[in-house]
Amino acid sequence: MKANQSTIKKLRQLYQSITVSKAKLILSAVVLVNLSACSSLGVEPWERDLLATKAMALTSSSVDAALDDHIYFSKEASSGGKSFGGGGCGCN
Repeated sequence: MKANQSTIKKLRQLYQSITVSKAKLILSAVVLVNLSACSSLGVEPWERDLLATKAMALTSSSVDAALDDHIYFSKEASSGGKSFGGGGCGCN
């Protein structure tokens, strides 16, 4: 009976050590993936020509951009911003 108990005790210890080592392996894998996720931030110089096309602009129409700027600086009450004169009244 004692032989069976000692064998069971050894098996439990072995199982716990395997479980701990699996947990450490999973944790280190998660940490490695998280650290490598930030390794490719930014735009490389050879990729900038693709991102500088007209289709990648925030506003595709220059007329819409000019109108938005006019409205913003008219409401902002700033004088002379982006070549627009005037104050906060909305007039030029």
